[in-house]
Parts: sequence; C-alpha cells; structure tokens
Amino acid sequence: MTAARRTEVRGLRALSGVLAGGLVVLALALVGSWVVATRLGVPGPPVSFLVWHGLAAVAAVALQVRADRARSSAAALGVVVLSAVVLAALWLA
Repeated sequence: MTAARRTEVRGLRALSGVLAGGLVVLALALVGSWVVATRLGVPGPPVSFLVWHGLAAVAAVALQVRADRARSSAAALGVVVLSAVVLAALWLA
C-alpha cells in the first residue's frame, strides 16, 4: 500500500469515527429528551425513533471497531453510508 493510499484510508477511518461517535451522542440525546418529555407529560420523540437510532449507533460502532482493527476502508465506508441513511430516512423524510 502506498503512502498516499494509507493517508486516504486513515482519513476515511477518521471521518467514520467522528460519524460513529456522532450517532452515539445523537442516540443518547434522543433518549435524554424522551425521558424529559415523558416526565413533563409533553410529546417527545417516538419510541421507534429511539430504537432505530440505537440500532444505528450500535452498528456504526461495530463497523468502526472493524475498520480500526483491520484498517478496513470498506467498514469505514459502511459507517459513512449508515450515517447517510440515518440522516435521509429519519431526519429528512
């Protein structure tokens, strides 16, 4: 693997790590807002929204661990695609 290729893979893994962490933080923020909304008796995010975000966060972290351990650009790209799907399906729909 050339130095340029290693740099590209490292950059993709860095981006996917940020996105995986962002999905985890987003899932935790949604759970927190659901708890607050429930206690206040106001509408909050639906449970299905929480479940999908939780599943996406777990999948993203698993893919990121695979990307980091195997130095795999395919797994890192999977995190990027998963993040795009979550954005498109759950936030822009």
